[in-house]
Amino acid sequence: MFGESSEARGGAAGRRPRGDVIAGESSDARDAAAPARAAGRRPRDDVIAGLVLAAGGSRRLGRPKQLLPYGGATLLDHTLVTARACAFHQLLCVLGGGADGVREHVDLRDVEVVENAHFGDGCSSSIAAALSAVDPRCELLVLMLGDQPGVTPATVAALLAGRGDAPLAACRYDDGRGHPLVFAREVFGELAALHGDKGVWKLLDRRVDDVVDVPIPGPIPLDVDTWADYEAVLAGTADPRAAGATTAADSSPGVRT
Repeated sequence: MFGESSEARGGAAGRRPRGDVIAGESSDARDAAAPARAAGRRPRDDVIAGLVLAAGGSRRLGRPKQLLPYGGATLLDHTLVTARACAFHQLLCVLGGGADGVREHVDLRDVEVVENAHFGDGCSSSIAAALSAVDPRCELLVLMLGDQPGVTPATVAALLAGRGDAPLAACRYDDGRGHPLVFAREVFGELAALHGDKGVWKLLDRRVDDVVDVPIPGPIPLDVDTWADYEAVLAGTADPRAAGATTAADSSPGVRT
């Protein structure tokens, strides 16, 4: 999947994001106004946090995938626009690899940025870093990938509506289980103890009786790990082979980010 300072960002998007957090910091001084950020938010019983993972080092691409052009901005911008449209009570984004460039070029308004200096240990380390910054009133955490532009606000709404009272929920696409995922507070401790890139899937397998798979029409939206993936999402196809993009970067060994 996908340290930073709290200095003002430069460039055209030179706005300082709210509430930067360094992994391991105390969360005692949370912003009490966070739940009221989005005027006109529909009423909900549960306080919901959205977490966008965008800390990966993009080894297979050879450049930060968070900054790849997409939809008139960047790939990560697109995901954050989607996340804002979900009207979460709190929106967090974990950065790691390429954080300085993300700071400069991505619009991080209304996003609480968490730094994961150990992003090379896999996405589980980013989840653990973010959990220290989650509002203590939060009852549900929606996990999104920063490099998966095919996910829409309607996807998240359907997932939340379909989970019932289950402590874990996943999207069940036509071709399998995928993100976004939902975790109730009762499993936050287990989330924080996960390791590696496959930790969340192991958790879902381990607690299979507690998971609700919510039907979502269509194939699993691509996440961008290779140039073929990137050209496929630009072409609007779920099959990277159909985009015809094969480069040396695609065949290079590397860790899936």
